[in-house]
Amino acid sequence: MARDNILLSYIVVDILFVLSGGLLIGFALITESEAESVPTVNTVARDLLLLRCPLNAAVGNAVMVFVTFLISVPAMVMPTTRGWLKFHGYMTVVCALFTMIIGLDIWFDTLKTRKNLALVWNQQPATSQSLLQEKLNCCGYSNSTSPPFVVDTTCPNALVAAARVGCVGPFSVYANGFLDLVFTGAFGIVGIDAALVLSTAMLLKSRKEKERYRHIDEKNGEGPL
Repeated sequence: MARDNILLSYIVVDILFVLSGGLLIGFALITESEAESVPTVNTVARDLLLLRCPLNAAVGNAVMVFVTFLISVPAMVMPTTRGWLKFHGYMTVVCALFTMIIGLDIWFDTLKTRKNLALVWNQQPATSQSLLQEKLNCCGYSNSTSPPFVVDTTCPNALVAAARVGCVGPFSVYANGFLDLVFTGAFGIVGIDAALVLSTAMLLKSRKEKERYRHIDEKNGEGPL
């Protein structure tokens, strides 16, 4: 039996697709787990930003990816079926749209970084604000007095604090760079979804042509290929 390269390509992309679902759910679960741990200088800024990501939506998207992958199994093991393949293609499009919405939500968040980070800063206890000051080498948010800085080793007194920048600038730069990576990853997953849709369309076309040739051969009395 000749090797079906189109089917093999479809299977490879489908495996990448389900791995992207594992990446989504792993990202959400690890983030929630780390958020419950005691913050440190190295993790405080990252964890605060990750908690602003739509984690529940990411879990829901991952579940949809796994369900869609299961739908693809009959399409792979039944070499002539097209119904399951079409259903799988439609579900893949839904997954792609879901992931794109998540990515766009994070991207829109970067357009109002300073406003959002002001809310995040004000919601944090003094211990977390102190960790942020230490990590970003800054004092206060807008400046050392608005809101007032937290006394720590980075900002031991008002004179030293006044000489340092407020945390809004370095925090915004850090947040934009970090969130850029997150939504770029989301759009990368959309790229895998798009590749799977194309692979599905190619496999559908291949099976349709094979079915047409099979019908022609049956009419000519040669039997199926």
